[in-house]
Amino acid sequence: MEAIRLHSYGPAANLRLETVPDPVARAGQARIAVGAAGVHFIDTVLRRGEAVGPHPAPDLPAILGGEVAGVVESVGEGVPAELVGRRVLASDVLSGGYASLAVADAAALTALPDHVDDGTAVAMAATGTTTFGLLEIAPPGPSDVVLVMAAAGGIGTLLVQYARAAGARVVGAAGGPEKVARVAELGADLAVDYRLPGWDKAVREAIRE
Repeated sequence: MEAIRLHSYGPAANLRLETVPDPVARAGQARIAVGAAGVHFIDTVLRRGEAVGPHPAPDLPAILGGEVAGVVESVGEGVPAELVGRRVLASDVLSGGYASLAVADAAALTALPDHVDDGTAVAMAATGTTTFGLLEIAPPGPSDVVLVMAAAGGIGTLLVQYARAAGARVVGAAGGPEKVARVAELGADLAVDYRLPGWDKAVREAIRE
């Protein structure tokens, strides 16, 4: 199979596209033909050789990526054969997701409906569930002013859109002009660059309006 492997810790330039042996689905596992793989901030930290919470720095060479969506190609012992051919989302890939094939525990797979494409599925797997968890705790409404930090990130972009749709006044903060422009495109009433001096004053003024 083809895979993107990390041979030394550091920048993205250290990732290489290579041909490597196919992973094998063992007992209780399924092998997935990958249609899309999630790329997260945690991957960039691991790529630098740093541990993240319960995730240690990977042994090298490594295939990064913990989320994939695609079609089950084969299954290991104890897994129903009818799972083969089904579209699924795997949120805890065992063999690394930056590859054309990936192995995951069959019990942890989520079936995907036809109207959700692979890219959307991996984008919403962790980012989407985290966002909706926040919204359940503090749902915004028309009388609220919502400040979204890192508003151009995965969770931030979802929060900006949801809060705007809920009628709230939305202030989004991001780093750099391109990200600020993106936040404005998403519908934020005010988009500010937190790298610039005085951004906090602009936020306070917007909240008082």
